[in-house]
Order: sequence, then structure tokens, then C-alpha cells
Amino acid sequence: MYEKYWKQMGDKATIVIPGWQSMSYFSDVKNLCWFLEPEFAKQIVRVHKVVGNALTEGRHIVVGTGSSQLFSAALYALAPQDASNPISVVSAAPYYSCYPLMTDSIKSGLHKWAGDAKVFNKDEPYIELVTSPNNPDGFIRHSMVNRTGGILVHDLAYYWPQYTPISSPADNDLTLFTVSKITGHAGMRIGWALVKDVEVAKKMTKFIELNTIGVSKDSQIRAAKVLEVVSDSCEQAGGSEHVESFFHFSHALMTERWRMLREAVKRSGIFSLPEFSSAHCNFFDNKLGSQPAFAWLKCDGDDVDDCESFLRRHKILTRGGKHFGVSPKYVRISMMDREETYDLFIQRLSQIRS
Repeated sequence: MYEKYWKQMGDKATIVIPGWQSMSYFSDVKNLCWFLEPEFAKQIVRVHKVVGNALTEGRHIVVGTGSSQLFSAALYALAPQDASNPISVVSAAPYYSCYPLMTDSIKSGLHKWAGDAKVFNKDEPYIELVTSPNNPDGFIRHSMVNRTGGILVHDLAYYWPQYTPISSPADNDLTLFTVSKITGHAGMRIGWALVKDVEVAKKMTKFIELNTIGVSKDSQIRAAKVLEVVSDSCEQAGGSEHVESFFHFSHALMTERWRMLREAVKRSGIFSLPEFSSAHCNFFDNKLGSQPAFAWLKCDGDDVDDCESFLRRHKILTRGGKHFGVSPKYVRISMMDREETYDLFIQRLSQIRS
């Protein structure tokens, strides 16, 4: 979806990496996360300050190969190393479909998937994953369990102005972000964690060291440049250079796509979408609604029990609710494909009638 913007930017995000550069494993031997490129760290702090969506003061930045690796690193760092049983990992349904798979993929003795946080009632330590805005349904989330011994991991991959109002800067113990959901550069495979506790940050860094001996410097250098362009566009928008703010561009695009989708759903008579309340966005200084990166679509008809299979017959590919811990009457649909693909999706959805 963001490819158009980056083409418009021309060479502003282009970098050249000489053959002799970035050959060492190390980026900054004095830093806790020794494979974190200093320029990338600088641009992370800057973009959070520009957007106002997270506090970086008093935090340690840990870089990872996307937020997926950081998720695994967080579980490793937070799980008790000497416990007789693996710690339970929960998230409120509908939850991100990869959480159960990533938690249990290596059959670790440190942690295990324990399902829906809303029904977790064991009197034991646990890790709760709080995704806000939530993937797949787009709602703002808070912790659900609130029991003694709980540890929270906040996944704020979508807490950016094009998706949801920025009401206040996040102030959590451990927060995950990823470049792919901000700028669209999924192929960079770069994410970061903002971590308060120095020992947790050390353990996360150790996990990544054991896992991949650090993170690609080339990806970090490129990501730093892209974030720099994003921050520049916000600070220069409306000036003499007539630069369009990245977030104004992406917000307008998401607004139009959600308008098209809601019209198609209304015409169909057999689907429904979540309704989101408006809130003041500090970034845009305006009252706005949410427009998530995914549409959480429900097949309302009694004759449709499996919405994923139903839409597949109409040549629409989705991911069914069973992957997210809920009814198969729900599906998740990406709002972030190229324009021609999204237009084709709307066309096909509009042709389905009750």
C-alpha cells in the first residue's frame, strides 16, 4: 500500500553501502545491545518523539529481526529460568494468530501457550500479551487478567497515526514495534523493543545473540534512513519544499479504503464490521476514528458457518476466525495491498448479495 508514497519520494530514502562497511558483528561495543546501529537508535527515538506514541527516556532499545524475533526474545527474558513448570502465555481472543505458534514452536520448557486471557483463572505466574490496536479486530486493548504474578508485553505494532488516534505516549515495561507496519517495509525484517528493566534487556539481547548473532546492519542502516525520511516529512510538511507528511498520506489512504469497504459491506446485507468510537489524536490535533490495517469481517447469515471458505468460493482470500481463537464466522482481511488488488477485492465483495 505504501509503495506509491516511496516511489513519489524518489531518491530521498536511497542509500549506498560501500563494500567495506558493516563487516563486523559489532555496532557499538559500549551499548547493552551491541549489534544496534547508533543511527538506527537515533531515528527510533526521533520518530517516537515526532509522533508522540511512546516514551523512550529511561528505556533500553533492543533491535530484532522483526518484532517476531523480539517476541521470542521477550518470552525467553521474562520466563523464570528455574521454574518447575513453563510459565503460561495468554492473550485476549481474538488474538494474533501467530502467538500460539511462536510460543510453542520449539516446545520450550520455559513457556507454554495457555489461550484466551479473558478465561485464564490459574493462580500462578503468567505472561499476558496486550496488542493495541489489536490484530485482528483493531480495538484498543488493555490487560485482561490482572492477577498476582502477571507480566505484560505490549505489542504496539499498529499504534501509529494512520491506524488509530494517538491519545498519549505509551509508558510500558516492555513494548514491541516493527518497521513493516509503520512504513510498509516488511522485507527489511527490522523491529525494536523499548525495555525499562536493564536485566530484561540484557536477556533479550543474549537471546538474539544466541539465535542469530545479532541483526543485519544493512537492514538497520536502511531502516534508519526510511525513518529519517518519515520524520523529516512530518516536520517539513506544508513548508517551502511542499513535502507531504507520510502519516497524512497514509491516513488519507486508509480513510478512503475503509470508506469503500463499509459501502460494499452495507450493500451486501450479509456482512458486518466493527464500529470504532472517535478520540482526539494528538498527532493530527483532531478527533478521529480508528481505521485498522486489517478488517475484521463477520458473515452474519445463518447459512454461512465458515466465512473463510465462503469468501474463497468468491475468489477472496482471507484468514478465518479459528486461527485467532474465535468463531469461523469471522475473517481477517488485509487493508494494505496494492491499489489494483484492493480495488479487485472491493469489486468482488460488492457482487456478493444476501
